[in-house]
Amino acid sequence: MSISILALLTGFLLDICFGDPHWIPHPVRWMGALISALEKSMKGCFQKSKAVQRFAGVCLAVIVPLISTAIPLGILILAHWIHPALHFIIASIFCYQMLAAKSLKTESMKVYAQLEQHNLEGARKAVSMIVGRDTANLTEEQIAKATVETVAENTSDGVIAPLFFMLIGGAPLGFFYKSVNTMDSMIGYRNERYQYFGTTAAKLDDILNYIPARISAYLMILAAFFARYDAKEAFRVYRRDKRNHASPNSAHTEAVCAGALHIQLAGDAYYFGKLHKKPTIGNADRPIEAKDICRANHLLYITTCIAIVVGLGLKALLFLCFI
Repeated sequence: MSISILALLTGFLLDICFGDPHWIPHPVRWMGALISALEKSMKGCFQKSKAVQRFAGVCLAVIVPLISTAIPLGILILAHWIHPALHFIIASIFCYQMLAAKSLKTESMKVYAQLEQHNLEGARKAVSMIVGRDTANLTEEQIAKATVETVAENTSDGVIAPLFFMLIGGAPLGFFYKSVNTMDSMIGYRNERYQYFGTTAAKLDDILNYIPARISAYLMILAAFFARYDAKEAFRVYRRDKRNHASPNSAHTEAVCAGALHIQLAGDAYYFGKLHKKPTIGNADRPIEAKDICRANHLLYITTCIAIVVGLGLKALLFLCFI
């Protein structure tokens, strides 16, 4: 069997078992450091014209993915030259580091634990670690909603999308995707500072997530069926609300999750002290509760398992057809 198939399967199992131990250096942190360093070196452009800011943003959006892809590719080529077993070990570790199912569940369940203890300040602090909105004045229900939204959206961004790209091009393509996604999370904001500088990164992230977001939605509908949630309502709400977001991709898995659980997600939220008016997703059939975080994670894990089975199955079939 292809080393890439075994490496991806091993990486998936490592992620499910161990998540993201903070004592292990993570490539995303290095990508973040690279983005910050490049942004700092280009800080002079922020006082220049819109065109200069856009050009600087294009340069950053080219340099970061290029470096982020070239380094793991070079390491894997060297490892394969030394010994195929070393190549497999390193490829497995790289695949493991690109997936975030366990860490997403771990961080979201920290919020759940605080909500169960009715520790509002603790819950606000925990949710602030995984969302971009202002959290200082959120109620318990708003905290639960923000957490469910994060789990639903990152089922695609943090798990299915990197898996999709690694199925196509192995760990290096996973690094390419992750670097773009990290750029978007750091500079892809539509605020005064990044309105022009972050445009290219944001658009590139939208392009890369276009197909994975839609695949994720249909896999999550199937997951809702296996989890005995309301798959029919998930599909209905998905068709109706999948465009209810400024991003062309974010609402897809959120809509499925909202429909499956009979809850309403999205809506207005504060970012950097400013109110952002946003459409809602789903129906407010019942209030959102802390348990919905567990339900969203249940959908996350089943969706991930389905994706692994289908994705690796198709890749193995193609491998067998062309050997």
